[in-house]
Amino acid sequence: MAGLVEVSVDDFRVALLRLNRPEARNALSPEMRTEIAESLERLDADPEVRCIVLAGHDEFFAAGADIRAMAERPVDAAPDPKGIEFWTRLTAIGTPTIAAVSGYAFGGGCELALACDMIVCDEGTRFGQPEITLGIIPGGGGSQRLARTIGKQRAMEYVLTGRRWDAKTAERWGLVNRVAGKGAWLTEAIELARIVAERAPLAVRLGKRAVLAAQETSLAEGLREERALFEEAMASEDRVEGMTAFLEKREPRFQGR
Repeated sequence: MAGLVEVSVDDFRVALLRLNRPEARNALSPEMRTEIAESLERLDADPEVRCIVLAGHDEFFAAGADIRAMAERPVDAAPDPKGIEFWTRLTAIGTPTIAAVSGYAFGGGCELALACDMIVCDEGTRFGQPEITLGIIPGGGGSQRLARTIGKQRAMEYVLTGRRWDAKTAERWGLVNRVAGKGAWLTEAIELARIVAERAPLAVRLGKRAVLAAQETSLAEGLREERALFEEAMASEDRVEGMTAFLEKREPRFQGR
């Protein structure tokens, strides 16, 4: 029986993790969240995997949380300690991740895309954080990542109204890296991932940490973190190989050391 996610790795060291719960529009049930996290962690630990593409289907990326299950929670229930665990595990992934989005990404689906390092979407994609229409608010980082990406004013409007926005608007706001022509969303996401996978793997991981530091810390702290990561890259064999290859006018052969 097929799992809730399907994983494959191509010859370019790019892993493709496809959400596979079409009957529920890839709603993020606890079981599906567990499979996603475990799959990402396995891929992250594999030195042969250089970039991960997280994809849905043509009609939907992920519809969000499993509302039926959430509706059954008593109003006096204690906070669920596992509620944040999935999102914490995602932020610990060191391998660069790209969300390949088509159709719609609402609620938890939008949060899942935002939790990735880059987003490539189809021209017909719709995003949204509609939790407010259910009497709740985003709980997987939607309000925080949205505000840091598109600004407080816009984030406030869309979190408080539950309105949706389209792919071109997302591109204009800097929420997505690129909008692909109809039907090309997965191909373009994989092409971007393959470019990342060609680069020095240690430097790629360090670069990811440096960029995230800019989002999560002050400028002064971010500059200190960047310099420390730079020195770590300078001490690598890949740095020697990269610079030698440049001077010798040949393609570098990075080993991840």
